[in-house]
Amino acid sequence: MQNLEIITMQTGCLSVKGDLTFASINAKTVKCVDFSNSCANNTLTLDLKLVTNCDSAGLALMIEWIKYSQQQQVKLIFQHIPQQLLLLAKLSGFEKNAYFQNAAG
Repeated sequence: MQNLEIITMQTGCLSVKGDLTFASINAKTVKCVDFSNSCANNTLTLDLKLVTNCDSAGLALMIEWIKYSQQQQVKLIFQHIPQQLLLLAKLSGFEKNAYFQNAAG
């Protein structure tokens, strides 16, 4: 298991590194991304290229980030969503959501 890290790549772009699993996500994880201070022009990109393992907890976290970004009025963009998360999104009926379309790795 790899711990979950949020790495600032540049203003408006964060990289998610490690596992997006039940073992690495807790109640505080959703708030580890500061949407109000991390974005550029009200847009924040989360790059998931460095995610090593994921499960349904990772999908739930992404959905919480979507909700939180909408509350903060920040446009959220996911890049390089792992195939496993895209499959989970499809099983859950989220594959038609704009956040999951065209964001595959």
